[in-house]
Amino acid sequence: MLKITTSVGAQVVSALRYGRSPCYFALQCLGRLDSKSLLGPKRQSSTFLNNIVSDWCYSYHSVRYYAKNKDKKSNKGQKKVLIDENFLAEHFKFNTMKAEMEKAVVALKNNYIKNLSLRSSTGALDSLPVTFEGDEYVIQDLAQIVRKNPKTIILNMSSFPQAIPSVLESLKASGMNLNPQQEKTSIFIPIPKVTKEHRENLSKGAKALFFKTKDSIKELQNKNIKLLKDNDALATDLVHTLQDQITALADKYVLEAQRIMEEKQKELKGDS
Repeated sequence: MLKITTSVGAQVVSALRYGRSPCYFALQCLGRLDSKSLLGPKRQSSTFLNNIVSDWCYSYHSVRYYAKNKDKKSNKGQKKVLIDENFLAEHFKFNTMKAEMEKAVVALKNNYIKNLSLRSSTGALDSLPVTFEGDEYVIQDLAQIVRKNPKTIILNMSSFPQAIPSVLESLKASGMNLNPQQEKTSIFIPIPKVTKEHRENLSKGAKALFFKTKDSIKELQNKNIKLLKDNDALATDLVHTLQDQITALADKYVLEAQRIMEEKQKELKGDS
């Protein structure tokens, strides 16, 4: 039998004792280790080391194999939930919930148009809301909009001069960085230069409005799920099925709102 130094044998035993992976190194040394002073005089070093290495390496590789399978299982995607609207409508006010979720997405889109317009075009001003005498109008209901030149828009307020303060307030709060100037019954609106800072601020505003919409949709989801859970007449399995479908529907509207936000941010940032 070949002999190797006691220091090499000590390294192998140390690796085994402290949980490191000595398999490759130790197997090279099997049958060649003379370290009876470390392992004890009553047992041959090669037999003792062989038993330790065999048992340890088997355990080591078994654990790694199990972990690999576990990781693979955790990477599987979630099951796809099919939404049966007729089934949902049989058990709660589904149509009302759906209409409210749709309304939240539409409100987001309208908010973008009204408050996050990049350019002060006549088209953007047409639909700008104005609260006047307790009612809500759009500017085109109260003024004649004229584009004097590429840098100036004029609102002729001669038909409703009493609405001028309300229109001025709406213009300043539009989020379009406007600085309107009044001359008698006319309002002059210089079109501001679109700066990088202005684009970034509008983009942040778009994201904030999206999160507000997302919260309102999730609130509707949680509200209706709670009503189902509080209904003792419904079986637990049925409630779980309804809950999964309600959540899937809410996620669908959230994704739609996110798509609208991303398109708006792309427009605001000037991406092609």
